[in-house]
Amino acid sequence: MKFLGLDAQIDKWLVEDMPYMDMTTDLLDLDDRITSAEVTAKEAGVIAGLEVFKAVFERVNSTFQLEFFVKEGQYVDNRKIIAVVKGPAKDMLKAERLALNLLQRMSGIATLSYKFAKSVDTYDTKIVDTRKTTPGLRQFEKYAVRVGGCFNHRYSLSDAVMIKDNHIKAAGGITNAVSSIKSKIGHTTSIEVEVTNIEELNEAVKAGADIVMLDNMPLEMMSEAVRIAGDKVVLEASGGVNLDTVRGIAATGVHVISVGALTHSYKSMDISMNISL
Repeated sequence: MKFLGLDAQIDKWLVEDMPYMDMTTDLLDLDDRITSAEVTAKEAGVIAGLEVFKAVFERVNSTFQLEFFVKEGQYVDNRKIIAVVKGPAKDMLKAERLALNLLQRMSGIATLSYKFAKSVDTYDTKIVDTRKTTPGLRQFEKYAVRVGGCFNHRYSLSDAVMIKDNHIKAAGGITNAVSSIKSKIGHTTSIEVEVTNIEELNEAVKAGADIVMLDNMPLEMMSEAVRIAGDKVVLEASGGVNLDTVRGIAATGVHVISVGALTHSYKSMDISMNISL
């Protein structure tokens, strides 16, 4: 996948990491020495971000050569060699940390997404992410979610109408909020409303919501919501979802489960890069 503005992003990250020089590398007598390095998984997981990893090296020096031994989205075992990087030693040392940071984080998100997707693969339920992403990294993090087998919710506030609790309070109720927005949007735009109980669910459906988010509902109430409105609107479960609870939530029959943890509580995958002597 090609990421919009990737080179500009990499330039900003390099300036952050190396404002005017790499004091250690630039003071070493490396001249034009060429070296190679192995990139190795130090734990099992799903690899995501190979193109971003490659782009960092090529942005630092276009002569770098990278050979990959795994494919994007591949599940790898511990100690699997992911890639070999060959190029100028001084530039390799400058690019290494940024490239690894991105690969480790994207692979960590993909791995967690894979675990969630596998947990509900016997149900007709989609696991989606949220906007709880790292500022500046959203397109990369949401991409990694897809690599892991889950799906994306809206990318930004401009993408969809989602009426949450504070919108409802500010508007004076669900009906007022839906009515106000429905009169101003086109036919291609859906309206999602967050509710916390069956009474609010019924009001949202009656007001014309297309999607209803069941926020922090107990399983029994979710099951009732599916029975009442499952064929009228798309039902999305949200709030405190984890690997221990997600399968039970899917069993209620909801159509979508949103999981903020995919992008805010993942563990970066342990990946190392070691220069050959």
